[in-house]
Amino acid sequence: MSVPKNGSALDRVRGLAREVAKFGAVGGIGVLVNLGVFNLIRHTTDLQVVRASVIATVVAIATNYLGFRYFAYRDRAHQTKTGRTRELTLFALFSAIGLVIENGVLYTATYGLGWDGPLASNFFKFAGIAVATVFRFWSYRSWVFKALPAAAAASLVVEQRDGQSATRAPEPEPAAN
Repeated sequence: MSVPKNGSALDRVRGLAREVAKFGAVGGIGVLVNLGVFNLIRHTTDLQVVRASVIATVVAIATNYLGFRYFAYRDRAHQTKTGRTRELTLFALFSAIGLVIENGVLYTATYGLGWDGPLASNFFKFAGIAVATVFRFWSYRSWVFKALPAAAAASLVVEQRDGQSATRAPEPEPAAN
């Protein structure tokens, strides 16, 4: 498998479609985790709706990081420990902003509009997730899991094909005599 240097518009659209599908698969699992934990907390504790939602969102964020790193964006592995630290820091930052967006929608509906019933809470929880998902997709692909330059990506493909670790730095070429 080779990585085109300047792929056609169709190749870029196909690549984006694959990325959206993988992001959606991970995100779909995250939504199920988020709503499941939210409803479990709401029905088994006396926590207020937004507090329950924040806890559920944090659990979903942790689940999503694993899915994004090891499934959706595994081809964008960083070569160094510093790169992984940067990735995790940016993921946490943008996830926190998404958490505020997501729970801001729920907070506004619950405390601003007084819609606090189980159906309304789930509707606005889901609406908040949807709005935050747009932000998360843009920020994760733009800042956290940035695409590698074509040469580095090609090197990773060769390493993966040869059974070597994709996160190992490429070895320098031997000097020609």
